[in-house]
Formats: sequence, structure tokens, C-alpha cells
Amino acid sequence: MKVIEEIDRLRKILDKHCSKNETIGYVPTMGYFHEGHLSLIDIAREKAEVVVVSIYVNPTQFGPDEDLEKYPRDMNRDAKLARERGVDYIFHPDNDEMYSENFSTYVQNIELSDKLCGATRDNHFRGVTTIVSKMFNIINPDFAVFGQKDYQQAIIIRRMVDDLNFNIDIVLGDIIREEDGLATSSRNVYLSEEEREQAPILYQALKEAKKKVENGETSASYIKEFIHDKINETEKAEIEYVAIVNNKNLEEVEEVSEGVFAAVAVWFGETRLIDNIILK
Repeated sequence: MKVIEEIDRLRKILDKHCSKNETIGYVPTMGYFHEGHLSLIDIAREKAEVVVVSIYVNPTQFGPDEDLEKYPRDMNRDAKLARERGVDYIFHPDNDEMYSENFSTYVQNIELSDKLCGATRDNHFRGVTTIVSKMFNIINPDFAVFGQKDYQQAIIIRRMVDDLNFNIDIVLGDIIREEDGLATSSRNVYLSEEEREQAPILYQALKEAKKKVENGETSASYIKEFIHDKINETEKAEIEYVAIVNNKNLEEVEEVSEGVFAAVAVWFGETRLIDNIILK
């Protein structure tokens, strides 16, 4: 495994693989690997002859009051885990490599980026689509693997790929959870002991809501209220949103039908957690 920090060097290396018609799989990350990241790497390893993982904490997707500076980082540990998982190349650029001094061009989806998480995180998804499009242009993979935990992000990336004619398949990996149901996340390390004990309520609420749909409930407003009330049973949870939306345009729905999912964003102290579940 090689760690590459320069765009030109990575391109030259990957051009050689392309000339041999080798399939390139790509996994974008901000590092501080957990089992969720590693599961996405495993998917890429199964499908590709060459696996590239980027580790880059992208400043343009963080707001001014968000956790850019304290976002957890451990490159040595990540490199070790990546090597054990069979990664061929880690792309680990610095900010100067990715954003020139006069950088002023952004990629933004107008329809989807201000919904759900985008309603309170100004320009977050503009930063995501910009950096992902840059990575796609640098790496030119055959496919890229994203996780369902960031389902809105995956939906936006798929729309970007379609709208801008990227010749790249988007593969979605399942949410990986801790034993108590909490979705794995790099930000889980921020939780206090008490907050960590209460955080699994998110999945409990979503799972019970899905069960109600399986038993015949179709009212989106009822499911939304149920999730809201269930999460509020915990002392530390402060709900940012509960939404029942479709997976096409992220619009709220009145009735639960195929392609509808429940999404939540909840604060535990200073830590913002997201989760979702496909209802039908």
C-alpha cells in the first residue's frame, strides 16, 4: 500500500492501471476509521482490482461554528487499518493541494442541498459535492462506495453523477452499528458516558417505526410523531429534525410507500448525530 499526497503523482500511477483496463474502486473518507468505513472498503475490495481510499478532512463542508479543527484524526492508525483491509492507495492531500489560493469554483445541487441536514448546515452539501467531484476528476474510478448512514449525501451524489454525466457507478453500503444499535460514526467519540448510554434511542425509535409500517401503518405524520416522542423519552436528546421523505427529491410525504425513509438529526450535548431507516 502506498500513501500519495500529490494529485499529479496519483494520476500518473492510476493512469498505468487504467491502461491495463483494471477496475478502480474508490472510497471517500475523512479518516478516523471505524467499522462503517472498513465495511465500505471491503465492498470496494470485493468489486475492484485497484482500491483507492481518500483521507481528507474537507474544510469547505464545515460551517464556521462546526468541528473542523477538533474533528478526530489518526493517520497512522488509519493507514494500518487500510493496509490490513487490502487498500492499494491512500490519497492524503493537504488543503493547498486541493484548494488553490484563488479557488472560486463550486459544484452545488440546488434541489436537494437545503433539505434535512442542509436546512441548518449552510453550504455543507456544496462543499461535499465540490470535493467529491474534484476527487472523481482526480481518481477517475469505475465506481465509488458511500454509506447509507449519510443517505442524503449519497442521494445528492447520485444526482450529481447523473446531472454532470460522470461515468461512475455509485454503490451504497449498509449502515454499520454498534452492538446496542448506535450507528458507527467518527463523532461518537465526542459523547460523554451518559450521552453514549442514551444515544441508541435513535435506532430504537427508527426500528420500532419500521415495525409499525410492516404491521400496516401508512400515515407519515403518525410515524413522524412516534419517532419524535420516542426520542424525547431520553433526557439528553435535543431533536433537530425528524423527517419522513422519499428517496427521489427528499420531499416530505403524507403516506409511507416504496422508497420512503425516516431520517433524524439529534444533538446530545455538543454532538450532532444522524441516522435513518428505509421504511418500505
